[in-house]
Amino acid sequence: MDGIDALEDERRGLLALSYRLLGTVADAEDAVQETYVRWYRMSAAERAVIVNPAAWLTRVAGRICLDMLGSARARRERYVGEWLPEPVPWSSSVVSVRSVDPLDAVTLDDSVSMALLVVLESLTPAERVAFVLHDVFGMPFAEIAATVGRTPDSARQLASQARRRVQERRVGAASREQHDAVARAFAAAAATGELSALIALLDPDVVLRSDGGGKVSAARRPVFGADRVARFLLGLPHLNPGMVLAPTLMPDGVAFLASIDGRVDTIISLAVRADRVAEIYLMRNPDKLTLWHAS
Repeated sequence: MDGIDALEDERRGLLALSYRLLGTVADAEDAVQETYVRWYRMSAAERAVIVNPAAWLTRVAGRICLDMLGSARARRERYVGEWLPEPVPWSSSVVSVRSVDPLDAVTLDDSVSMALLVVLESLTPAERVAFVLHDVFGMPFAEIAATVGRTPDSARQLASQARRRVQERRVGAASREQHDAVARAFAAAAATGELSALIALLDPDVVLRSDGGGKVSAARRPVFGADRVARFLLGLPHLNPGMVLAPTLMPDGVAFLASIDGRVDTIISLAVRADRVAEIYLMRNPDKLTLWHAS
């Protein structure tokens, strides 16, 4: 396990896990770095008695993420405006300025979709860890119990509670084909500037959330309702003249990349239910767009 290649193989998997648990690549990298610090702090004799180093690293990373989730809740209470998970491009060739190829470690499937990551934010830290470790990574409940400091039965109950809440929040979620069709129609309607055309594609209870991180302008609170959301969206080009909108791919499906003077300004992603846009996420925080600048 001390071999560099073996360690790097584990690092990729740990980063994939930590991103799903924490919601940003930077936090995930911090968690993985701390995991390796703890590994190397042990003596060679202590490492030698660990039968399955990969499982040990996974448990420790999960525990570190659990602790970070607890402190993150306090930090996010002080966050300026809405906090959203960091969106990732549908490209494993992106190179982060913080580390080499972090997205090689993030399998871009539904478990890293914005819609699911937003739902995971509503779970308790222990529920989130149990759900991701079991339902996404297939870890046995005995090992999850050691990670979250509970009994195996309690760990199973945590994952079950989380699974139920995830399923409840995602009832009626569109297939990839439906999502992409509605997303393209949404962009076409927005391009016309016709309020009624855009409203027709929005769920009456649609919610728009915008994350500027206090560094760029963004809606401080969610925008509710088809009429208010449509008016908000149609007003964006007037606030940002020269903005160019282009389709891009995310784990959710088709999303939109808004650029100004060739630089990524906003990532717009959608959650579609019953052939209508039910949720809209605008990522404007520059700290969460670094991978998109690189791509």
